[in-house]
Amino acid sequence: MSSSKPGRSTAIISYITIVGCLIAITMNMEPKHAFTRMHARQAFGIHLIYHAFATYLNMTNMDNIMVWSVLWVVYLGAILYGFIGAINNNERLLPGLGANFQKWFTFIP
Repeated sequence: MSSSKPGRSTAIISYITIVGCLIAITMNMEPKHAFTRMHARQAFGIHLIYHAFATYLNMTNMDNIMVWSVLWVVYLGAILYGFIGAINNNERLLPGLGANFQKWFTFIP
């Protein structure tokens, strides 16, 4: 007996780098699953914010190891939070930004 939600594997893929997120979005085009959609939007938001901050830090020549360490810890913590939620069939949003990701990225099917 399988109690996993439809689209669970695609939701898990969305947390594996930004490329995995884009692959998951395209995989969810035809059989559209709400579970995958929620996780793809959340993963896309996490990856997008991380890359925006990393680009900003690179452009400003920020070489402070503490700033980069905090950015990495927050990024990996958010990814693990969503990844574990997808593995456990939970539709829990990231605290703080999860609800906004669902509103901002409505273009993700």
